Amino acid sequence: MDHSPLMQAGRRRLLGALALAPAGLAQAQSFAFTPQQRYPDPSVRILDPEFSKYRIYSSSVEQLATGFRWLEGPVWVGDGRYLLCSDIPNDRIIRWDETTGATSVFRQPANFSNGLARDRQGRLLACEHLTRRVTRTEYDGGITVLADRYAGKRFNSPNDIVCQRNGAIWFTDPPFGIGGHWEGDKAEPELPHSVYRIDADSGRVELALDDLAGPNGLCFSPDERVLYIVESRHQPARVVWAYDVGADGKLSGKRKFIDAQGPGAIDGIKCDEHGNLWCGWGSNGAADAKPEELDGVMVFNPGGKPIGHIRLPERCANLCFGGAKRNRLFMASSHSLYALYVETRGAL
Repeated sequence: MDHSPLMQAGRRRLLGALALAPAGLAQAQSFAFTPQQRYPDPSVRILDPEFSKYRIYSSSVEQLATGFRWLEGPVWVGDGRYLLCSDIPNDRIIRWDETTGATSVFRQPANFSNGLARDRQGRLLACEHLTRRVTRTEYDGGITVLADRYAGKRFNSPNDIVCQRNGAIWFTDPPFGIGGHWEGDKAEPELPHSVYRIDADSGRVELALDDLAGPNGLCFSPDERVLYIVESRHQPARVVWAYDVGADGKLSGKRKFIDAQGPGAIDGIKCDEHGNLWCGWGSNGAADAKPEELDGVMVFNPGGKPIGHIRLPERCANLCFGGAKRNRLFMASSHSLYALYVETRGAL
């Protein structure tokens, strides 16, 4: 039997994917993935010389697990050395363990959870489509509802979430989860598409803005003076808006930061320590779209210029940084979870 590190790593990845089979994923699609044996990995593309300093030439894209239906909302749990992701149509949160490479079910049912994050005390925050609320998982496993309505009306379907250093929690609320029976229960919206802020001290839910069509991914700049928000239903193409964040939590100075243009589509986003924006990317479904040229992760510098593209065989919905040094990029991509070591770290 071959006990080489390469073969053992391959077996761990295979076992990680197979671990999901008993839990009812037999009908979900799996993507056969052949890791690159040659360095540098040609799927990591340099669009501008600036990206060269963030690319590790002896690091390649790895498929950690596959067999999901629609993977979203990854969050790294460093104290446990594992990653959590929402497999929305399967109504569960998946756990990938860094120490063993195994994949298991963390929570099911999960109320068709989407975006996941951690608060300043390390507790899990979740956007739930089915219950149309934002929850926090306590240390004993209990669930606390942080927000489920505004002005007496139910939210649409909280989508993505981020926690500020001061403890304030921000989340987007488009109607995607109530638009059909695939990611929750079909229902009529009661509120406009909006972005909300939960005050850290009072727990009060505040409306941050309601002028975006389908607000989606969001993240802060490293100094938290700028909040980036994806507008998914902007016409003719998705855009990322940048806002100045006041000490009182008010947003101002709206400006267009990224325009996806053409057939490209932006989804979840994260900022690294240098202010670069790493964006889940893929086709918008247009007839002239070429998924093989779009799918993956696009990287933009602090000026909004595209500098890098990580090609994946599937559309990437969302991503996060993790690992012991926060320099491992985890990419939740439709049916599979991928990872790549990079020469930068996620912003705290």
